[in-house]
Amino acid sequence: MDLQTITYLVVGASFALYLGIAWWARAGSTKEFYVAGGGVPPVINGMATGADWMSAASFISMAGLIANMGYGGTVFLMGWTGGYVLLAMLLAPYLRKFGRFTVPEFIGDRFYSSSARTVAVICLLLASVTYVIGQMTGVGVAFSRFLNVSSETGIYIGMGIVFFYAVFGGMKGITYTQVAQFIVLILAYTIPALFISLNLTGNIIPQIGLGGTLVDSGEPFLHRLNQVVTDLGFSEYTTAFAGSKLNTFFYTLSLMVGTAGLPHVIVRFFTVPKVADARKSAGWALVCIAILYTTAPAVGAMARYNVHATVNANVAKGGDLFAPEAALHFDAKPDWMQRWEKTGLLKFQDKNGDGLIQYYNDKNTNPEFVAKVEAAGWKGSEMTVNPDILVLANPEIAILPDWVIALVAAGGLAAALSTAAGLLMAISSAVSHDLIKSVIKPDISEKNELLAGKISMAVAIVFAGWLGLNPPGFAAGTVALAFGIAASSLFPAIMMGIFSTKVTKQGAIWGMLCGVGITLFYVFAHKGIFFIAGTSYTDLIGGPNSFFGISPEGFGAVGAMVNFIVAFIVSKVTPAVPAEIQQLVESIRIPRGAGAAHDH
Repeated sequence: MDLQTITYLVVGASFALYLGIAWWARAGSTKEFYVAGGGVPPVINGMATGADWMSAASFISMAGLIANMGYGGTVFLMGWTGGYVLLAMLLAPYLRKFGRFTVPEFIGDRFYSSSARTVAVICLLLASVTYVIGQMTGVGVAFSRFLNVSSETGIYIGMGIVFFYAVFGGMKGITYTQVAQFIVLILAYTIPALFISLNLTGNIIPQIGLGGTLVDSGEPFLHRLNQVVTDLGFSEYTTAFAGSKLNTFFYTLSLMVGTAGLPHVIVRFFTVPKVADARKSAGWALVCIAILYTTAPAVGAMARYNVHATVNANVAKGGDLFAPEAALHFDAKPDWMQRWEKTGLLKFQDKNGDGLIQYYNDKNTNPEFVAKVEAAGWKGSEMTVNPDILVLANPEIAILPDWVIALVAAGGLAAALSTAAGLLMAISSAVSHDLIKSVIKPDISEKNELLAGKISMAVAIVFAGWLGLNPPGFAAGTVALAFGIAASSLFPAIMMGIFSTKVTKQGAIWGMLCGVGITLFYVFAHKGIFFIAGTSYTDLIGGPNSFFGISPEGFGAVGAMVNFIVAFIVSKVTPAVPAEIQQLVESIRIPRGAGAAHDH
């Protein structure tokens, strides 16, 4: 049986499983649609949260970014993991105790304002829609490579699958489907890692293999990888930073607080029976997430090594990396390279006409390195690798069995679809529950609200699919933008809503608007979208990243600080928070037996 047939069978079986579960767990009430009936056991909720958390960005991109950036790529590992701990420790139990369905509902009730609720809905929609673009794009990439269909067709199929189990099942269907998706994506991520670690280091546990020695030479793996990448002009793998140390700090902090403010993850803690279960499910989710997150550094490092070893035989042999006899011929590219070249994510160009592939950092201007390159007759790097392919291509690079390659395809699709469903659920809830039910038509019946929720979900799926098919010009920054929006708007509002009795509705509203406003301005201006009298914003203030060298991906933390500062200043000059709201906030954090907070 060939690879294509095996892939169809494995991916088809996983889709059939998701659809079967969704039909079994379809929602029959608004509570089942929004929070899965509020009776999900902690272990099940922990697995579903893990699937919701580990998006295409975690499954496909994170290890690729670590492979590409080296030590600097750990900002994603630290930021996303730290964000989960922040959410689990400081936000989730209190939000669950408040007893509401959605994040905007909490903000609207805590800040006693439908305007605050509406602003929160807008921020939620901005963050969720920009994030879901990446998930739909990931679905298209996985389909186009593994199922031999166009990325557009892949997005249509993904839309159909999500439509079925999200519209009919709501949060209940999504929850139990995500449990199955978690199992698929974890197996798909760890099984290839076990094989590759065993092949390279003789140790089947990737986390240990990363610090082990190479089977062929007995040399420490990371030492050899460092030597290879520095000899080829790249930064040392184990010491590189993501820009300056200040930018690395803000980048990590932005990912951390942005992650803690993502509504599709927060809402998972509303699905358990009681507050104690929210804490337990947070612990189980952390265990589930840790399996992938502790494996990712090994996957990234080993993928980087295998790519270099494929192009240059002397990587494994320890010889001269500039020797022509060790280079790969263009007409001898392995099958995996030819397959990925068709996707456009792996590109080649014979710049010096020698028929050999030279892969190195041609941006390195060190005179000694440049002299070595010129002496070898190299005219520029001849291979461009999109880091997003490394996890998906890793089993092919390592020549693993076809069933492992097919499993990785199913895992990548599971990661993208599970998070897309969670995001679309957050979008649907915001529209049907927070806008229609709470602002536009408060007297709507439960039956009609459920119908509105399903229609909102369907429209959101179509819109998300359209954005995946026609990504906006800033698509490359959509993930960063999603985290920046959540960091600068929702996270500070939730934190102040839980831990401060002094922040007023005016403070919360202006804080969210100013925080998200300055973040959007910086991100879009950096992309060259804003112009003033023919002069781009980046020119106006002295070039890109001119705010102390902070990149747009890290600016969400600055926006969060602006949010906090504006909120507290405005709260000082506006009427005080009503006494009953102050008592409500106190009862959430310090129980007084008054029953103001809902522990059910």
